[in-house]
Amino acid sequence: MIDAPQLRQDWLGNVRGDVLSGLVVALALIPEAIAFSIIAGVDPKVGLYASFCIAVVIAFTGGRPAMISAATGAMALVMVDLVADHGLQYLLVATLFTGVLQIIAGLLKLPALMRFVSRSVITGFVNALAILIFMAQLPQLIGVPWMVYPMVAGGLAIIYLFPRITRAVPSPLVAIVVLTVLALTTGIRVPTVGDMGELPDALPMLLLPQVPLTLETLLIVLPVSGTLAVVGLLESMLTAQIVDDLTDTPSDKNREARGQGIANIASGLLGGMAGCAMIGQSVINVKSGGRGRLSTLVAGVFLLVLVVFAGPWVARIPMAALVAVMIMVSIGTFSWSSIRDLRKHPPTSSIVMIGTVVVTVLTHDLAKGVLTGVLLSALFFARKVGQVLHVASVSADAGRARHYTVTGQVFFASGQDFINRFDFREAVDRVLIDVSGAHFWDLTAVGALDKVVMKFRREGAQVEIVGLNEASATLVSRLGVHDKPGAERLMGDAGNH
Repeated sequence: MIDAPQLRQDWLGNVRGDVLSGLVVALALIPEAIAFSIIAGVDPKVGLYASFCIAVVIAFTGGRPAMISAATGAMALVMVDLVADHGLQYLLVATLFTGVLQIIAGLLKLPALMRFVSRSVITGFVNALAILIFMAQLPQLIGVPWMVYPMVAGGLAIIYLFPRITRAVPSPLVAIVVLTVLALTTGIRVPTVGDMGELPDALPMLLLPQVPLTLETLLIVLPVSGTLAVVGLLESMLTAQIVDDLTDTPSDKNREARGQGIANIASGLLGGMAGCAMIGQSVINVKSGGRGRLSTLVAGVFLLVLVVFAGPWVARIPMAALVAVMIMVSIGTFSWSSIRDLRKHPPTSSIVMIGTVVVTVLTHDLAKGVLTGVLLSALFFARKVGQVLHVASVSADAGRARHYTVTGQVFFASGQDFINRFDFREAVDRVLIDVSGAHFWDLTAVGALDKVVMKFRREGAQVEIVGLNEASATLVSRLGVHDKPGAERLMGDAGNH
């Protein structure tokens, strides 16, 4: 059921601020949409259509008001090989499948799994993204006229110094205008946006990708679509959390995942590439006064109007200006504090962050880098928790009995340590194991308890286990064998497998 007051607040609660911030974001989207298209190896219009379409659709379907979604560098980097090997039409199919996978993820509430992604992994993801964006600029800086280099340097100077004069106009836009005017008035011959491909001169049209509907096509695009879906959701959920913190308001992460999927399907049908939330533009939007869905809608609509009616001027933008903008994005994206904090943070956290960066940069696959980071985090966490296990013992009945008290977590990482804490060769008649301060989590833990009991029995001791909590008792009753008939044979069979 639609919440009318909330709907009114999302769209009409901040009209002036949303419209003005949307205009600023639209201007900031143009250079990045073009640059990301070039990174992906497609015509600039593919990124521009995608940015318009995704921004407009997500304004209605997304779960985080004031967040900007469009064509992004993270997604463009994943598309490079597919476009190079199979062309634009296969990219459009991959974009459609990306949307479908993201909708499924939203329906299954998979964004909740983001809580398992540690801060170290997120930092590694952001740093790797920054490095890959910078590396993607190198082809525009190799084998080009020498004037490109001073123009890039001048563009960076404007980007970083102009905000000291005023922040009313985005400094990247000022850099683009100044360098374009300089190139046109002086006749400097440097590569331009028009040299990179065709710009749109009309509104996008609905179309279906022209590819054969075969299993081979599916096998080509599905791995790329899976990576795009994961990377897109990861960056979108991260951006949503940042906007949540900036505005002190909540967001619906599952709705956002579904909305991203719908937006990507629409983008693919209109000839655009897959996209996701943009950290930089979302922060610009919020800091410019945007708070509602109207800001995202205005950004998308104004972007298309500007590009379609000012296309000939956009084509004359020197590539050096866009390279400067993308270097700025790379520098701003990288978490420089993470380098300084390497000495302060625990070694395991630093290893997770560096591992995520290294794998991502070497494979050019953000999903593989994140997966590596998550696995490393899980292994370090399991090792740390596995070490928090204490087994104390006292002698009783004049040395004829031994009482053990177990405290901590027993699972696959601590099972062997649990076994090693007992003295099986001590000559006692009775052993009492108090596990009221422990929890048994899995099959490995139950197997360790079985081994302890059976080893004591082989030495002639009677064993009693007390204090199992309800969950542990249920698991031991279902999986354990030490209290079942033929336990010796069952344990022997288990040891042979």
